[in-house]
Amino acid sequence: MCYPTPRELGLAARALADEHPGEVRLRQAGTSRAGQPLWVLSVAATGGVPGGAGRDVLVVAGAHANEPVGGATALSLARRVLDDPAPRAGCGWHFLLCADPDGADLHRTPHPHSLLDYHRNFFRPPGPEQPEWAPSLLPADRLPPETLALMALIDELRPVLQVSLHATDLGGSWVQLTRDVPGLAEPFAESAAELRIPVENGPSDAAGWPSPGTGIFVIPQPGSEAAGAFHPEDTRLSTWYHAHRYAGTTAIVEVPMWASDLVADPAPHPDPRGALRMLAERLTADAALVAAVRGGDGVRPGPQTYEDPAAAALLRAVDWTLELIPRIAAEWTAGAPAEATAAYIASIDAFGRRLSLRAAAMLLRVLRAQGHPAAPGLDRLVTGWCEDFAICFGARWVPVATQVEHQSRTVLAAYDRLLAAGRAERAGEPIGRAD
Repeated sequence: MCYPTPRELGLAARALADEHPGEVRLRQAGTSRAGQPLWVLSVAATGGVPGGAGRDVLVVAGAHANEPVGGATALSLARRVLDDPAPRAGCGWHFLLCADPDGADLHRTPHPHSLLDYHRNFFRPPGPEQPEWAPSLLPADRLPPETLALMALIDELRPVLQVSLHATDLGGSWVQLTRDVPGLAEPFAESAAELRIPVENGPSDAAGWPSPGTGIFVIPQPGSEAAGAFHPEDTRLSTWYHAHRYAGTTAIVEVPMWASDLVADPAPHPDPRGALRMLAERLTADAALVAAVRGGDGVRPGPQTYEDPAAAALLRAVDWTLELIPRIAAEWTAGAPAEATAAYIASIDAFGRRLSLRAAAMLLRVLRAQGHPAAPGLDRLVTGWCEDFAICFGARWVPVATQVEHQSRTVLAAYDRLLAAGRAERAGEPIGRAD
C-alpha cells in the first residue's frame, strides 16, 4: 500500500461515488492557488442525503504536505462508514481529501523506504501557507484559498466533530483535542498496542498540556498555555477552533511513519535542563551549517529562480524554518523544566533534528536542480543526518496500512466517545463513562 497522490485520491473517490450514487457524493469545495480542485467526499446519514444531516463529522486530510497518510485514511474511513450504518445514524460524514494538493504534489513520497528516501523530495510549506495555520499568522484579507474553502466547509457543515489527520516522520502516536473527549484514551491505547505503535507520552507539541490519558492532550485554555510547548502561531486562531463557533470539537490524530520506543519512555530524565541546553546548542549549530550554504556565493537566487514556482516555494520554506530556529533554541534554554520524562526529551531531540534536516533537504532540491557546486556537500550532510536520526532512535517502518488502521480506529473512537459523553451529559450522568 502506497500513499496516494491528490489525483489518485480524486479518482478513487469518484469511483466510490459512482458505485454508491444514492449514498456517496463527490463535490468540489474550492480551488487551490495553482488551480487544483479541493475535493470533498460525503457519505450520507442513514436515511438521509449527503450534507443533509443535522449532525455531521468533517475529516480533513493533507493539511501538511509532508504528511501523506491522511488521504488514504480518509478513503478507508469513507468505506467503513458506508459499510457500517452505526456511525451514520443521523450523522453525515464528510472528507476533505487533500487540503493542500499543491504542496502534496511538491512533496513526492509514494512509498519511502528510508528516512533519506523520504527527505529526497521533501516539502513542507511555511506556516502562513499551511491551510490550517494561516489564520493564526495572516490577516483575514490575505488568507489562501485553501483556508477559505476549509472555513466555508466548516460554516456549512457545523460539524459536531472535526478531525485533522496528521503524521510524524519518526516517533509515536498521540491525539490533540480542542476539548476533552472523555474515554478516548482507552480505545486509542488499545489500538496502538495491538498495532505495535508507540504512544508518545510527552510530545514537544503538547508539553505541559492537560492529559486525561496517555497520549491524549487537551489544548490549554487562554492564559494557561504551558511553558515548553512552543508554537510560532496562536493555535486557537487556527481552523481547528473554527468549529467551536458551532459547539464542535476538533481532534488532531498523529501517527508515525517510522516508530521509536524512545518517545514512549515514562522514566524521569536525569538532567532535563542540561539535555535541553545541549539540544539547543546542537540545533543552533546544525542550522548554522544550512544557513551558511543558503547564504553562500551563488546560492542566493536571482529573479530567474523565483520564476520556477517549485524552487520559490522550497526557498520560502527553507528561510521560514531557519528564521524559526533561533526562537525555538532560546525557548528550550530559557524554559527548561526541572523535571521531565525521557520521552519528552526524546521528542524534543527528534523535533530539533527534523527542523535542520528539513531545511537542508529542501535547499538541496533547489541546488541539485541548479547543478550548484554546493549540492554534493549538502547531500552528504542530509544523508548523515538521516542515518543518525534513524540509528539513534531505533527507527522501524510502520506499514501504510497500519498507519491507516490506527488513524481510522481513533477517529471512530473519538466520535463514539463524543456521542457517549453528550448522552451522559443530557442524562445527568457522570461524564467520562464510555458506555
